[in-house]
Amino acid sequence: MKHIDFWFDPISPYAYLAFERLPEVFAGTSYNVAYRPIVFGALLKHWGHKGPAEIEPKRQWTFRQVHWLAHRLGLPIATPLRHPFNSLALSRLAWACAEEGGTPNRYVCESVLRHVWCGDGADAEDPSRMASLALRLAPAGDPQGEAARLALRASTEAAVAAGLFGVPVLTLDGRNFWGLDGLEMAAAALRGDPWFEAGHWEREGAPRAGIVRG
Repeated sequence: MKHIDFWFDPISPYAYLAFERLPEVFAGTSYNVAYRPIVFGALLKHWGHKGPAEIEPKRQWTFRQVHWLAHRLGLPIATPLRHPFNSLALSRLAWACAEEGGTPNRYVCESVLRHVWCGDGADAEDPSRMASLALRLAPAGDPQGEAARLALRASTEAAVAAGLFGVPVLTLDGRNFWGLDGLEMAAAALRGDPWFEAGHWEREGAPRAGIVRG
């Protein structure tokens, strides 16, 4: 059985879509998943990037595309009232639900992601909605406590150390597969596609000469 790390931030609609699609794409394979909420904004800061929602034409395209993808995949989606928003409380809630030394389970992560993306356009940070979600998940730990904060920070630092630059990412056998459209590639690797043993991954990922902007 292969191990997969699924790194995500509930702020990302692509993370929601990838999460929902994962069981279908990986059907028939033997694997287990560790779901790892992280802070997407910390990745952006580390690499000096702006988020898609911070560039207006890109924001427009992002939400048009994700709604089209959801339509094509037969998945419900509703953009929250405010986006971007502060997703720290949601990610800490997920970590507060994890067993000691473990990661949040699929039900917890599903609940958090659907809270954002299947909320009929409601505000993801609305206090009453957050309280209702926390009541339903009944975390063993304190979502605002030090343990949840440290778990989210450690997960984010591990993501940076692993070279992640965005979400969602699946890590399998030391390889990072980025984005919703990376699911099929990761599934091919899991199924032993010979492409991955022919040197393509290493060759195309190697540094090469090119113009560097100042």
